Amino acid sequence: MDHPRSRPLDPRDRRLARARLLVLVWLATTLWTSLLMPGIGLTRETRPVWVVLGAVGILAFSVTTAGAVRSAVTPWLGERARRRWLAASAVTTVASLGLVAPVAAGVWDTWAWIGATVVGVSPLLVRARTAVVVGLGCTAVSAATAWVTGGAVWPAVVVTGLIGASVAAVNWSPVWLWSLLVDAGAAREARAQLAASEERLRFARDVHDLLGHDLTVIALKAELVARLEPGDPQVRTEAEQIRQIASSALGEVREAVHGYRSIDLVAQLDAVRTVLGSADVRCTVDGDLTLVPPGAATTLVPVLREAATNVLRHSEATWCRVEVGVGDGTVTLAVRNDGVRGVPVDPFSSGLAGVADRLAEAGGALSVDRDGDEFVLRARVPGLPAPSTTGGPP
Repeated sequence: MDHPRSRPLDPRDRRLARARLLVLVWLATTLWTSLLMPGIGLTRETRPVWVVLGAVGILAFSVTTAGAVRSAVTPWLGERARRRWLAASAVTTVASLGLVAPVAAGVWDTWAWIGATVVGVSPLLVRARTAVVVGLGCTAVSAATAWVTGGAVWPAVVVTGLIGASVAAVNWSPVWLWSLLVDAGAAREARAQLAASEERLRFARDVHDLLGHDLTVIALKAELVARLEPGDPQVRTEAEQIRQIASSALGEVREAVHGYRSIDLVAQLDAVRTVLGSADVRCTVDGDLTLVPPGAATTLVPVLREAATNVLRHSEATWCRVEVGVGDGTVTLAVRNDGVRGVPVDPFSSGLAGVADRLAEAGGALSVDRDGDEFVLRARVPGLPAPSTTGGPP
């Protein structure tokens, strides 16, 4: 089984937290049932010393095993802590042979039930092949323990081997489903990062195509100038050509940046709806984006892009609504979703801070708020024509 314990997960994600709690309750129920059977052996033991020793062994095994199982469904727990719990569980399992095996010897297969619990939880703690080895080993130890203490061998084998395997199957199913949920959360995060990376790569390729040729020509001409005599009239000619090529290249880059920042708002919304839809987030629009003036649309494109990124990466949304209002010389864009988490809204995150700066440069403003279970990002900009690009790229 591919355990989810190595994958990144935000512990504040409420949906995954609820799923994890359900899995823990399920595992606790089966673990408690498995450990209840060794307790019956204590009631059948007539020697007070072994009752106490057996109780200590069962309690220590129960605590460490529960901690190890909990660590298996806690992806944000450090690897060192997981190994410590696993080591502690292994130590108490070995110690239980001396403390629990003699309890009710010949009357009740007390340690066989401890072995069944080990078999039942091993698929959650170790890889499949190792779990098989652990299961076979525990079954053999259980048979040997029954033989040494005067008990029946085959009943001990059935308890540890068959019942333990049944417990393993029951425990494995919810943890497998949990790992799928963790995978889905990680895929959602990766999808948002991939979309941003692809856009950066596209823009980088455009800039490379624009500058590659011009920079090569500039380098060649600079080498030519270096080989000319200082008083050669051609030096001035070559220097002027270098200046013209550099100026032309700068102009092309500015046009490319302007084109990048002037993505059509309607097209950006279509892209956002596609991405959110692939993440099972229903996206609706309230208002007519075609009424937004070109200048305001250019300014609002990064706002819409950042809002969609936040929905994908930092929320638990099932729906998202984009609201557009045009009037009184002002354009308002609000993005709502139902995925607010139980943590304060941070209006100063790096992405939102960058968007707020762009809006401020255009005379607008950004606000974020929490309305019950809804997160609201609202941007206001003047409804003016597109800003001039003579000032150069950002």
